[in-house]
Amino acid sequence: MGRIGVDLYPLRSGVPLAEADTFGKFLGGSPANVAVAAARLGRRCALISRTGADPFGAYLRAELRGFGVDGRWVGEVAAYPTPLTFCEVFPPDHFPIHFRREPKAPDLEIRAEELDLDAVRSARVFWMTGTGLSEEPSRTATLAALEARAKSGTTVFDLDWRPVLWSSDPGRWYARALASATVAVGNVEECGIATGEDEPYAAARALLAAGVELAVVKRGPDGVLAVHRDGTVVEVPPVKVEVVNGLGAGDAFGGALCHGLLAGWGLERTVRYGNAAGAIVAGRLACSSAMPYAAEVEEVLATCR
Repeated sequence: MGRIGVDLYPLRSGVPLAEADTFGKFLGGSPANVAVAAARLGRRCALISRTGADPFGAYLRAELRGFGVDGRWVGEVAAYPTPLTFCEVFPPDHFPIHFRREPKAPDLEIRAEELDLDAVRSARVFWMTGTGLSEEPSRTATLAALEARAKSGTTVFDLDWRPVLWSSDPGRWYARALASATVAVGNVEECGIATGEDEPYAAARALLAAGVELAVVKRGPDGVLAVHRDGTVVEVPPVKVEVVNGLGAGDAFGGALCHGLLAGWGLERTVRYGNAAGAIVAGRLACSSAMPYAAEVEEVLATCR
């Protein structure tokens, strides 16, 4: 549940937007990418979101269908245009994002009374993001979905801190979401926003104290730390890759995390699988269309053993 939009990426690396003359158009938005990533791994996925009533919105719904993601809950909002996101690509670690979500993004117009709460409750995994809490009515709708879940199944809070999309302090809303989630996923900066702790182990402990059962701290080139309430601690190194565009790696990791949790794998296997999926996407330009299939992930894992 959350944002969707059109990604427009320069087709040449190392070129600032002011000089770029050719762009690739892709489905984007972190929750949409996570759904695509899980679908690529064979999972049945649906997205709750909104687009504008415009050609870009039609493009996004067609892309969801093509990726095998159920888009029945992706409605149109006539008042606002479908968001665009531009990215500058400066490997290995500089990828400035420029959001075009004014005057307001349609995905922030998801309303609680429009939710199919039966579908929300019945999902084995429900994934929501911090951006969905940034503004009304999306905030109330997201919290209503979490309340309907009542910690059933696996409820994932992707901390997803995008400061340019917030006009208020997120602390209160992050705390409420953490209390209703079973899994929290974020990088060290996002963990700092959510808990006040940005040292990985301290952040993981703080996330568990806030109410989740599993805390996953993404550390970029330093790998991933995962800590479960039962005492299990997993620290996995990164998979080395020549980075082309690092923006979709976290979403690939998220889809793979869902896949591993649904499969009932152990925590270390799940995190290693997610790392491999993320590395594959980091070595490609796009996000959604770059999401790997299971055979590709297994091939990478085989070379890492």
